[in-house]
Formats: sequence, structure tokens, C-alpha cells
Amino acid sequence: MLWKQQWPDANPLCYTLHLGSSLSDSLPFPIGKEDGTGDRGDSSLRSDHCGPSFPLKEITEQQKEGIQMVKRVMTSLEGEDGLDEIYSFSESLRQLCVFKKIEKSSMAWPCQLTIGSSLSIRIVAYKSIQQGKAKKSWTVVDARTSRKEDIQKETVYCLNDDDETEVQKEDTIQGFRYGSDIIPFSKVDEEQMKYKSEGKCFSVLGFCRSSQVHRKYYMGNQVLKVFAAKDDEAAAVALSSLIHALDELDMVAIVRYAYCKNSNPQVGMAFPYIKDTYECLVYVQLPFMEDLRQYMFSSLKNNKKCTPTEAQLSAIDALIDSMSLVKKDEEEGTVQDLFPTTKIPDPQFQRLFQCLLHRALHPQEPLPPIQQHILNMLDPPTEVTAKCQIPLSKIKTLFPLTEAIKKKEQVTAQDIFQDNHEEGPTSKKLKTKEGRAHFSLSSLAEGSVTKVGSVNPAENFRTLLRQKTASFEEASNQLTNHIEQFLDTNETPYFMKSMDCIKAFREEAIQFSEEQRFNDFLKALREKVESKQLNNFWEIVIQDGITLITKDEAPGSSVTAEEAKKFLAPKENPSEDTAAAFEEGGDVDDLLDLI
Repeated sequence: MLWKQQWPDANPLCYTLHLGSSLSDSLPFPIGKEDGTGDRGDSSLRSDHCGPSFPLKEITEQQKEGIQMVKRVMTSLEGEDGLDEIYSFSESLRQLCVFKKIEKSSMAWPCQLTIGSSLSIRIVAYKSIQQGKAKKSWTVVDARTSRKEDIQKETVYCLNDDDETEVQKEDTIQGFRYGSDIIPFSKVDEEQMKYKSEGKCFSVLGFCRSSQVHRKYYMGNQVLKVFAAKDDEAAAVALSSLIHALDELDMVAIVRYAYCKNSNPQVGMAFPYIKDTYECLVYVQLPFMEDLRQYMFSSLKNNKKCTPTEAQLSAIDALIDSMSLVKKDEEEGTVQDLFPTTKIPDPQFQRLFQCLLHRALHPQEPLPPIQQHILNMLDPPTEVTAKCQIPLSKIKTLFPLTEAIKKKEQVTAQDIFQDNHEEGPTSKKLKTKEGRAHFSLSSLAEGSVTKVGSVNPAENFRTLLRQKTASFEEASNQLTNHIEQFLDTNETPYFMKSMDCIKAFREEAIQFSEEQRFNDFLKALREKVESKQLNNFWEIVIQDGITLITKDEAPGSSVTAEEAKKFLAPKENPSEDTAAAFEEGGDVDDLLDLI
């Protein structure tokens, strides 16, 4: 139904009234909203994001009265002929710029809410919020025919021997890497080691104050709303009593949740949610011990250099106030959300389908650039940007930026009073002199170093060479032993420690003309990495560009730059099927997979 009204001396103002339900590709128009343009001011697709090329004209008071009359007509109808939403033509044009997923109703998840062993309430849970992800529909097809059937994938397992003897798939089993060892598990073992619960569960473990569950502990990718089972009056009364009791006492329930028999259990919080039209419990997952990340940071309060002045604090307060995304009208008592995130489409989703649509319609053309309205989706509102300019300029004055000048390196006594009567070739003396940059007052304060330790092996290695406490061969052997121990742990922090050792070994090998010793070590290290499948560590080596010492760097090396580059190139291995991931906890939509 289209209704049009025109007043004298005014541009025609048209409205599209949707009977029964709204457009499937539109966002709701706030009925109670009164703005000066005739368009939605709080829409996810604001006028500065995607709209007509012509400027929007301010509407007159007569036109505003017409808007109110249309709204009264809309709200006066009831039933199937009722009017749900109202859109202007310019607003409707903006909606056509947005791709929207096909909406599907959440599948009901029936269960029993249990408190102890004697109290049970029939409930039904629905998914209220879930992280939206684009469906993974990518597949490998033939580039010429675009047909999946024309491509056949075949995986072959071979022994790591000279003949590359083929091994049948039934003669292989899965192995779990535990440190430097691989623990084999058969299919039977994999099935038995899975955590199995008794079945679906929504059991209350206890209650606590809502203030004891901090907001930072909310996790998971979905939120469930829990209602009483339909047509069960006893369950409705019992659940309503629990909801109101939690609300009055300001408490929450700590719940054990398991979606089905094969899913891993969760621990979560169920808090009361009471609205005018319905009431329910809202379930949010909480973390286990392994989910927490502990970080220790020094306090800023005890650092006098970081103490702000009153003027700086006031400037930050003014900036926060100016960037408020909530607009309050004290006279009318209304609150307007200037940036409603729940009405903003996902830019990544919009870009994906923009490219899919373009490639489907124009197969031979390159993909277009990102549309401007997609880039603008997460821009701050124009009103907020304008208001924060003055506070930002004040902050720029109160917090000046100064260039950080690098301090000169400390010169030690050993650098000044060095022994000029050392034996050995002149080139080696010069290299040793250049390497003294590693020394500082802090290193001298450490005292004498007798061996390469595991705490700071790279620096110990350098110190041994400078103090001539050990020969290069002895010190490098101690260093490489620690590198092998670090790699056996198969943990990233020790990988980084190994990289520091390798870098120190390479630098000192060049300084002391021991490039051949380092090259032999690095070749042996690569074989060790390949045999123990330490692919993550070798990726770090490649990223840092740690390769063989070339003859351009040291005259004693016979390795060319091209050979050093090829040394880091990964070897081609047959792709292996990844181990079947353990089935994680499902959600209510997983019931669709059972149909």
C-alpha cells in the first residue's frame, strides 16, 4: 500500500506503508523517532553512509504533522492488517545497498532445569545472540570447467626413506605430540578418551551475588534465553518464582550446561531478565581455569612520570563527554542511541557478497573496490565527530609529542684500554673490536661467566668469547646444547629463546671467522627440525631470515647468496589429512543437522 500527500509550496513527501510485516531486506524504522529530515537518524545506514546523490531537504512543520498522522493511522490498525513499519522512498533506496542473510527461527532446545536431586523444571531454550559467520562454501574446482567433479584429491603416505615406500592408510594411526615425543592413539583410544556426559543438562550448581561475576568473565559465542515449557503451568509458575527471586535478591545462578551427550560441558551464569511482555533466564558461558590469561603489569600510580595533571584529566573527561553515543533530551525525557551496533551490518559480510555478486554477473572482470558505504559503516556519527574536535585540539596541546632520541651506547673500560698485542690475523682483531658493542656497564656488573647458562644463554655466549674464558668451539657447543633442549619443549617462548641464541651464534661466527661452524650447525638444525616436525619453529627462522653465512658476509664461506636463499625455501611435502577435531559443544541450531 502506498500513501502520498502533498502540501502547497513543499516538496512531495511519500511514505511506503508495509502491511502485516516489513520488507525482508530492511531495518526497522523507529516509530517514536522525530527528526528533521524525514529519514532515520539512528539507522545503521545513515544518510552519510549510503544514500541518494541529491541533498535531503528539511521538511516543514506541516510535513511533520503529516508524519504524525501517518503514525497514528499505522498504530490504530491491529491484527493481520496492522502496519508494522514505515519507510520513506530515500530510506528504501538505501536499504537496497545492503545484503542480508536469510533469517531462520531459532530451534527450541528442550531440557530439565534441575536444582539438587528433587527439584526439576521443564524448560525450553532459544538462541538469542550468536556470532554471525559467513557460511564456508569454498571448494576446489577445475579452473577451466568450474566443476568440482573434474578434480580428484588423493593423499598418499610414504616412509621417510630413500625409496619413499608407500604406506597404506589403514597402517597409520594418529599421534599426539607431547613435548619431543609422539604418543600414538588408535581409533578405539580416541573414542575412549573423549569426555562423555550423561546427556543434555541444565543443572544449577549454586547461587551468588551478581556483582561477584565480573563482566570480563562473559565468554562463548552464543547467548540463550530460557523459558518454561509450553503448556506446562507448573513449570511456568516454578520458573517465574525463580526468576523473580533472583531479581529481588540481585543474585544469579551458576549452571552446568551440556547441549547433548557428545558435547563438552560448560559452566555458565543464568541471570533474570524481566520485560513487560515476557520473562526468562539468560544464560552466558563463563571461563574455566585454562581459559584465563594472567598478565602482570606495573602500576601507573607509583610512577611519578605517568601522573597526569588536573588540566590533562579535565581534557580527557571533556573528550569522553563529547564522544558520548547516547543523546539525552532533558525536556522531552527521551534517549537516542546515535550508534546502534545491533542495527549495523557486518562490513566483512557486505564486502564478501559484493564480490560474489560482481563475479557472478561479470566473471571476466576484476573485483571492484570496496564500496564507500561499507567503509563508512563503522565511522563515528557525524554529530560526535563534530563535537569532539575542540577537546581533541586541547588534548593535542596538553599532551605534546616529542621525538625520542636514542641514547649513545655506554663505552666501557675494556673498550678504552684494550690489548693491542693480541696474536692472530689483523682481520680477526678488527672483527673482535667491532663486536665490543655488545658490552655495557650492566654486563660488567654481572661478574665473570664460566659457562653458557639456560637463563640468558645468548649473552653468556658473547661474554665467554669476550673474556676468552672458553674457546669458540667449546662455547658454541654449550650454546647449541641449550638450543636443542629448548626445541625439545616444543613451546613458543623457548622457540624465541632459541632464535636469540642462533642470532648470537651467527653474529659471533662472522666476527671470529667461524662461519663454517655455524653453517654446519644450521644444516644439522634443519634436519632435526624436519625429523621432529617442528614446522612452527622453522617458520620463525624463515620470517627472521636467519640463513647460512654467505661469502659476501665472510670471506671464509663458500656459500653464495642464491644458495643461502634456497636454503630457507620450504620443501614440498604431500599434504596430510588433519586429525579429526574433537567435537565441541553444540548449540541449539545443531538440531538441524539431525534432520
